[in-house]
Amino acid sequence: MAPIEVVIAGGGLGGLTAALSLRHRGIQVTVLEAAAELGEVGAGIQTAPNASRILIALGMRDKLEAIKTEPMDQVRRRWENGKVIALTALGEYCKKTFNAPYWHYHRADLHSAIHAQCLDPDGPGPMVVFETDAKVVEVDRTNPTRPVAVTGTGRRYESDLLIGADGIRSTVRDLIGLPDTLVFSGEMAYRALIPGDRIVKDPATRWLVDRYQSTIWYGPDRHLVHYMIRNGEYLNVVALAPCTDEVRDGGPRLVGPEELMGTFPDWDDRAHAMLSKADENVLCQALYYRRPDPRWTDGRVALLGDACHAMLPYQAQGASQAMEDAAVLAEELAKVTSSGIDDALARYVFRRARHARMVQDASLQNKTFYHIPDGPEQQKRDATLASFDGESDISYDWLWSGTPLDDSDDEKFHYSFVR
Repeated sequence: MAPIEVVIAGGGLGGLTAALSLRHRGIQVTVLEAAAELGEVGAGIQTAPNASRILIALGMRDKLEAIKTEPMDQVRRRWENGKVIALTALGEYCKKTFNAPYWHYHRADLHSAIHAQCLDPDGPGPMVVFETDAKVVEVDRTNPTRPVAVTGTGRRYESDLLIGADGIRSTVRDLIGLPDTLVFSGEMAYRALIPGDRIVKDPATRWLVDRYQSTIWYGPDRHLVHYMIRNGEYLNVVALAPCTDEVRDGGPRLVGPEELMGTFPDWDDRAHAMLSKADENVLCQALYYRRPDPRWTDGRVALLGDACHAMLPYQAQGASQAMEDAAVLAEELAKVTSSGIDDALARYVFRRARHARMVQDASLQNKTFYHIPDGPEQQKRDATLASFDGESDISYDWLWSGTPLDDSDDEKFHYSFVR
């Protein structure tokens, strides 16, 4: 019986993790990337233990060690005075409790590392094939068991299974006729990378490098998140606030530190000192998510990641959930030949759709939870934050344990924290 052949539309983190996971299971994969070059733009990204565990099981520990920054704690602060509301241990705690680390990276570094692993000639399974300038514009399903992805240049890629890992505005999703579930959140995000040397030079911000932490500032209608990446080379900042009509209607734009600081008036001086160090290339864009929908497949076409469950960033789980999709889908496909793909896809959706929906819902709940106006409800939130291990209806224990895997090939973590 011939081995299964898979085509993946989309060369982002979810698509690459799927490709690597399938390679490890002996499945031939071709990745079609719409852009002229494969790569990632953007700033920082987090992998909680549920995602780190998957990448490490794919043989990536050494590559991740070389690019990660490890936060020791997650800190929550008040907007107007920086008072610490709560402190959650990360670092050694995550490795001992979940047998996997909580790490930060530059998004481009993580993408490059997974890409390199896909092409490692000494890795298990057939090397992944990559095609760029290959935007899928048609899915030919004349033969329902052999879908053909057709690119804008007319190239045709036939396989046993087509995976749409092409992001929140998935073309594959549209081509197979699944409903439009995109929802505008009412919010926008500023994303900035601030050079670490600027942070170190100013006494008002030097505290940010004294101990690597993931920090969330809670305020009415808006919040800040920041953490170091590349071991202090940059401070990654994400600032969320109500979206303006200009940003919603005009699309992403670049702004300077003045607008960033002006969006957080009267906040603690330390927050303003940090934001003031941003360059003139702060990305500002409206935030969207997908309404939960259990339809992730149609025949021999399946969706993965943001294409089926795009979520708001309030759990820092978008990429991590795509990696869980990849691991589960690879497990299920490894159990079957071509004739069993339909059953494998049904099991993939059964194992992942409800889990991903719970994370989507929790992220949406946190949109309200983070932004409670000052008053009795906010005071109750702050009091309870210090005494439990999650912010919404799901706990970190459940979230960071991840979807149960049949064979996670775990390594054990018994080494000391090194910054």
